[in-house]
Amino acid sequence: MEKIIREQKETGVQAAAAQNDFSKGSVAGNIMRMAVPMTMAQLLNVLYNIVDRIYIGRIPGASTMALTGVGVCFPLITLLSAFSDLFGTGGAPLCSIARGRKDNKRAGEIMGTAFFMLVVTAIILTAILQIFQEPILYAFGASSETYGYAADYMRIYSAGTIFMMISLGMNAFINSQGFGRTGMMTIAIGAVLNIVLDPIMIFGMGMGVKGAALATIISQAVSALWVLRFLTGKKAILRLTRESIKFRPKMAGEICGLGLTGFIVNFTNSSVQLACNKMLSIFGGDLYIGIMTVLNSVRTVTSLPVQGVSNASQPVMGYNYGAGEGIRVRQCIHFLTVVSLVYTAGIWLCVVIFPSFWIHLFNSDPVLLQDGVPALQLYFFGFVMMAFQFAGQAAFTALGKARQAVFFSLFRKIVFVVPLTIALPYVGGLGVNGVFLAEPVSNFVGGLACYITMYLTVYRKLGKKQ
Repeated sequence: MEKIIREQKETGVQAAAAQNDFSKGSVAGNIMRMAVPMTMAQLLNVLYNIVDRIYIGRIPGASTMALTGVGVCFPLITLLSAFSDLFGTGGAPLCSIARGRKDNKRAGEIMGTAFFMLVVTAIILTAILQIFQEPILYAFGASSETYGYAADYMRIYSAGTIFMMISLGMNAFINSQGFGRTGMMTIAIGAVLNIVLDPIMIFGMGMGVKGAALATIISQAVSALWVLRFLTGKKAILRLTRESIKFRPKMAGEICGLGLTGFIVNFTNSSVQLACNKMLSIFGGDLYIGIMTVLNSVRTVTSLPVQGVSNASQPVMGYNYGAGEGIRVRQCIHFLTVVSLVYTAGIWLCVVIFPSFWIHLFNSDPVLLQDGVPALQLYFFGFVMMAFQFAGQAAFTALGKARQAVFFSLFRKIVFVVPLTIALPYVGGLGVNGVFLAEPVSNFVGGLACYITMYLTVYRKLGKKQ
């Protein structure tokens, strides 16, 4: 009887593995089959913070200052997400490549090593944020008027760092095995819970921004438990076991080398947010930090579908690359490029035609709306060029081209956005407009540079291989 049960389990795992063999079937079909649940998962994940901003922006008598105070925390939250990406997006593509080579033992060891590093890093980051909260928040742009809101939010949020890192970082390993719907459920469970708890704790219990933070970490804790339950359960192709959870120096180096791309993307985003907060506090004050908080929220929401397709293409590209299917990898890149261009062009038109709609999602303050509309249109000018950054970056990351992926992450943000954010406000009296112009300029230069390099060094070579 035990033998029969064991054989049935093995048959189930083999069937799941065959179903998630990305070297078979339509390339576009494989990507979209992963993209729909992964995009939904990302949308629901963003709701953790977006819903907070929507409710906080409507706290009676303190909406703008509360929103600005929480906006000061966003560079820190982005920085925490960067560490999740360091180990999650670093390990997951390596898992996909190992699976494509039928080396499940190595794939399981990669996952265990990544989990070990996630937990240890989360503990260290929590301690740092709890001990040095005040100087960190003032360094990130808090003022005497907004520090109280920022401190209330971050003190509670940082206590749940380990839940956030496990739910985001380890969910990448669920997706890398082809279980896109399960990965979506990871985020859906927490996001729905957060949506329910937010109004109860913010308004019903009168906790304000503290309630928003508490609702978020409770939701993330539930998501983390869901991830661990699946990865240690019978349905996973690769299981997280006690034996696999340990530090392997060489493997850790490979994970960090590839994950450095995702880390730098978020780290540089944090740096950009920090630079923006500093320059806006000089040239515009707390109101414009609030406006930037809204603009970042709009960009996050509108980028989700194209990021979902981009992330979904990575396990498909990685699997086919590991299986030696170069032509199919090219088809993945081509499909991702076309979809990204069409989508970003459509979003840019929506922002140009209906700017007030996007601002109203997060705040109804007439002053913020008046100054926010021209800032939004300026900030989104050239958004379509991000399509090239998405496609080029996805190809480099999926194929394990760590150095190129890291370089172009740094190139767009650190070489262009941060210096331009600091310099442009002083050019021709641009002031706050200079801060908002830095993003579209970097989209043009960074996006084209990334894609052209990918085309010349990766795409053309793949075309010569079957």
